[in-house]
Amino acid sequence: MSHTIENKTKLLARVRRLKGQMEAIERALEAELGCADVLQLVASVRGAMNGLTAELMEDHIRHHVLEPTSEAERRQGGDELIQILGTYLK
Repeated sequence: MSHTIENKTKLLARVRRLKGQMEAIERALEAELGCADVLQLVASVRGAMNGLTAELMEDHIRHHVLEPTSEAERRQGGDELIQILGTYLK
């Protein structure tokens, strides 16, 4: 079973909180709040997204690089991580 399925409820809760934070940014812009207030909301979303990304990457490393069932799966997990990091760091 995939680790994202095992942690589905927790991950979905984090995504829903992010969605709520994004909606708060939209509301702040519509209400014409000051730039400092909007920037604080954006910073909060960025922190939450980074936390979610870190959790998913850690789980990927643990399940697909450190503890795979075969060497082929380990190689694939490492290759996937390299590709993901390349996209993430652009």
